[in-house]
Amino acid sequence: MPDLGARTWVVPGGHIPFPSTGPEPEFTGFDQLCVLNATDSEAELELTVYYEDTEPVGPYRLRVGARRVRHVRVNDLIDPEAVRLDRPYGCVLRSGVPVVVQFLRQDTRLPGVVALATNLAYPA
Repeated sequence: MPDLGARTWVVPGGHIPFPSTGPEPEFTGFDQLCVLNATDSEAELELTVYYEDTEPVGPYRLRVGARRVRHVRVNDLIDPEAVRLDRPYGCVLRSGVPVVVQFLRQDTRLPGVVALATNLAYPA
């Protein structure tokens, strides 16, 4: 059973599908993190992205209000640099308070097909 109150979460299998087919933005391929903060304190998060052939990039800083959920498209992360499209990556998310993290991918590379995959990030 995963630790649903973890402060560190790992997503080992990231890969933002590219290119997309169909109308934008509904049919844009993306990876997304869904973060649930059920505590009474705001969650300040740091996300680090790891690639197979370069140094890690980060931290990307995110906030999730107390007793709130936030969906973050990995495609939209640009500071300190844009996350690379169509390239395998893994990421580690650290939080000052316990949170729950879910990972979602929408793949629209095939015309007329929307493939969704989701899983719970691994608590470290």
